[in-house]
Amino acid sequence: MSAISNYKTIRKNAIAFVKKWGNESQEHAESQSFWNAFFNVFGLDRKDVAVFERSIKGENDKNTKFIDLFWEGKLLVEHKTKGQSLEKAASQAFSYYQKLKQHEKPRYILVSDFAKINLIDLERNEDHLINIEDLPAQIEHFDFMSGLENSGSKNQELELNIKAAERLGSLHDALDESGYSGHELEVFLVRILFCLFAEDTGIFKRHQLHNYILNFTVDDGSDTDMHLNKLFQVLDKPEGARNKNLTEELDNFPYVNGHLFEERLELPSFNEEMRDALIDCTHFDWSAISPAIFGSLFQSVMDKSARLELGAHYTSETNILRTIKPLFLDALWKEFDEAKNLKRDRKKKLSALQKKITALQFLDPACGCGNFLIITYRELRRLELAALQVQFGDLGKNASLAINIEPTIKLDHFHGIEIEEFPARIAEVAMWLTQHQMNREFAKEFGVE
Repeated sequence: MSAISNYKTIRKNAIAFVKKWGNESQEHAESQSFWNAFFNVFGLDRKDVAVFERSIKGENDKNTKFIDLFWEGKLLVEHKTKGQSLEKAASQAFSYYQKLKQHEKPRYILVSDFAKINLIDLERNEDHLINIEDLPAQIEHFDFMSGLENSGSKNQELELNIKAAERLGSLHDALDESGYSGHELEVFLVRILFCLFAEDTGIFKRHQLHNYILNFTVDDGSDTDMHLNKLFQVLDKPEGARNKNLTEELDNFPYVNGHLFEERLELPSFNEEMRDALIDCTHFDWSAISPAIFGSLFQSVMDKSARLELGAHYTSETNILRTIKPLFLDALWKEFDEAKNLKRDRKKKLSALQKKITALQFLDPACGCGNFLIITYRELRRLELAALQVQFGDLGKNASLAINIEPTIKLDHFHGIEIEEFPARIAEVAMWLTQHQMNREFAKEFGVE
């Protein structure tokens, strides 16, 4: 049985599921049948992807615990009798999550008492509490079950990148047609992409840019440049150095360290169409776009004829990994595996490996938009996180102990040479955003950034 990839069939199955299971209440008697039926809604045979009663035991645990349902890397389920506290069930599920190995940890935690289902998205830090009778209407929250989510197949990823290019491309075209071009247009679009990505990945608050533009600029676009100019100035100034008379909405934006907002630009004069194109960009989920695609994305944005060929002019992640894995990454992971399996001096060896990784320097002498540097940095941060998890995983949520645990791989150990300004700017921003993504993965494990 393979996953169903259309909403019409899935919603029809969800309606039948609710009709059969909407009044169930006995945890131990029927919970496994309930979850088998739930997986069937999406065309999945539960046995193919997930197991019941997965045993789990931390190093300091005396007794073995059991996860009600576990789909490695994807989903952890804790099920209770109807009416029992879902908050307690979630707390129990999180305690199990902490005991899992890094590669096993799922993105989603789901707790249920038959009558209600609470889906917790750990990556987005979002909860979706759904009454069982409302499941068909909110079934899109479970796109990861069916393969309809953004992080799907290569074709789905390419389609998503094309949609992103079309959104940003519409804004580019409107700006270009207004006579705004050259260096200023390039820098402006890089800043806008950063802001779009920032509000979908936790740098900004959720929808912060969208709400600011929607609520503070007039419909005809005539004051959009003024408000964006003020926003860029605020982003370039540390919180403590800002004007005390700033509006709360502006002051709530974080300081963006670096040089992205340092240069003073003459911003374009917007009309209604241009403002609408910008707002349309804020409706897109930019968190699904890898910073490694930014160079190709911008190339397609700047050239209308290239938009349907997105991905044809850059080195893919697959090919980058084919280069860097045998070059150095495989050897480092082998060293990690050998250290992890030691009974004596395990922490000492892992600490030495971390110091070794931290000391490495990387140079791409023709870096373009920085794809090789971006993927190399990301993969080394993941290796470092795995080493830290083995050493300190049990301490991760103890704030007093976790405060001394920190990643040590620095961006200034990654160097690139590029003669064109625009690709260099893209590489710089993409590295910042990748660092932020990896800091979030670290924070999810240890509770600090």
